[in-house]
Amino acid sequence: MSRPADDPISELTAGGSGGFQITDTALADSVKQGMARVEQLLHHEVRSELDFATRTSLHLVDAGGKRFRPLFVLLAAQFGDPTTDEVIKSGAVVEMIHLATLYHDDVMDEATMRRGATSANARWDNSVAILTGDFLFAKGSQLIADLGAEAVRRMAVTFEALVTGQMRETEGVRDGEDAVDFYLKVIYEKTGSLIATAGRFGAWFSGADEATIESMERIGTLIGTGFQISDDIIDIASPSNESGKTPGTDLREGVKTLPMLYALADENCSPRLRDLLSRPLDTDAEVAEALELLRESRGLERTRGTLQEFADDARKELASLPDVPARDALSSLVDYVVARTW
Repeated sequence: MSRPADDPISELTAGGSGGFQITDTALADSVKQGMARVEQLLHHEVRSELDFATRTSLHLVDAGGKRFRPLFVLLAAQFGDPTTDEVIKSGAVVEMIHLATLYHDDVMDEATMRRGATSANARWDNSVAILTGDFLFAKGSQLIADLGAEAVRRMAVTFEALVTGQMRETEGVRDGEDAVDFYLKVIYEKTGSLIATAGRFGAWFSGADEATIESMERIGTLIGTGFQISDDIIDIASPSNESGKTPGTDLREGVKTLPMLYALADENCSPRLRDLLSRPLDTDAEVAEALELLRESRGLERTRGTLQEFADDARKELASLPDVPARDALSSLVDYVVARTW
């Protein structure tokens, strides 16, 4: 049975037994109602008196996506009152900020497609895509101002992490710096930081206690970073007909992800693989060869081990939370992050 791509619960549960499951009916209804409110607010807030700005902003909003970050806000909010206006506003804010980064990323990556639609930079041009991203940052900042000075301060710290993560990746690892530590720092800043803020905001604006707020922020960090690591594995290990993505994207772009770094750190790494990983790969034949060698290397095994460590740490944090249905849903989400790589 097909499911709408803009339904985050359906999309994440579409993977069958390995997917993310919300088994509690009341919780599922609460999250769906909250997501409907977030979606309505999101569409309202990205509008402008300048019609062109509205059209370019709605380009990615209407393209759908998992809406994972507001979903995480709403799950974190289940430890208090998930229906407050502040929870809904914070859910819309984190999605706006995420969308803004996508517009900028597509310019940097020279992407032509995003979420199954033509990217904004390809449909219009780079200037329009950059300005639309800036517009969404501005709109998100206006909305978060309603949540108070501390929320603005927290989001400013997250802004900084998002930018420094991209700058760090652009600069590259320095001589003498540990490549794995560097990479984990980058993916925390680029991905984990905003999901960590989503967890904090959801618990905070639901009225949860301070211990739960801090715990949800840590869980967001672990799940957010773990998601990127699982994407690294999928980019190498999963055939495109299973993952829905073209394998080897990072190889083509010359990006060294965790499985590649671990493979290179292995003294038994083949000279041919070292050569292939030293540069962007232009031909399908070289990409296929590199993928085969990586699948045979110890890099994937070590990366799965690192992903499992992040998942185990997240489960330890979950054990400290109140025993409510949302805790089981979050546990299922951790299981999904690991299971999606097999």
